[in-house]
Amino acid sequence: MMSKKVLIITGDAVEALEVYYPYYRLLEEGHDVTIAAPKKKKLHTVVHDFADWDTYVEKQAYLIDAHASFAEIDPTEYDALVIPGGRAPEYIRLDENVQRIVRHFFEANKPIAAICHASLIFETMPEVLKGRSLTAYIACKPGVEALGATYVSDRTVHVDGNLVSAHAWPDLPAFMREFLRLLQ
Repeated sequence: MMSKKVLIITGDAVEALEVYYPYYRLLEEGHDVTIAAPKKKKLHTVVHDFADWDTYVEKQAYLIDAHASFAEIDPTEYDALVIPGGRAPEYIRLDENVQRIVRHFFEANKPIAAICHASLIFETMPEVLKGRSLTAYIACKPGVEALGATYVSDRTVHVDGNLVSAHAWPDLPAFMREFLRLLQ
C-alpha cells in the first residue's frame, strides 16, 4: 500500500484509545500522520468507562502531542481524516478552522473516520450529513437525526461511501479495518 497523509483532528479530553489506536495503527501501516488541535501543545486525554453508573465516568489518561494547530492545516495536503471522540468534539466544533477542514474532506470525497462523539462536529455543518447514514455513541443519535442523517443502530461500525463511523472504543479494530480499506 502506498503511504498516505492522514490528519487527526482533536483537542483536550479526547478519548485516549480513540486517538492513540488510530495514530499508531496508521503509523504501523507506514502512513504519515499529523495530529492537529486548537494549539500545538501536549493534549490531555481521558478514559471514559462504565463503573456501575448509568452513564460513563471520566478519568485522566495519557498526554499526546498535537503536531500542528488547526489554523496551520491545509486540508488539500491530506488524503484522509480521523475524528476521535471523547469530549474534544464538543468544543473543537466551534473552531471555524475545524469546519473548513472537515468540509474539505466531504467535498473532496476523501476518506473520513468518525468515532463515538465525533458526530458532534457535524452539527455545525449540517449540509455534510444530509441524506447520509452513520453510527455514533448512542447519546449522539438525536443530533445525527436532527442533521437529516440516518442513525444506524443495528451495527457498531458503519460505512457510507467515504465515511466510516463507529459507536465507541471497543469497536476500534473493525473501525480501523474499514478505514484502512478506504485508504487503499
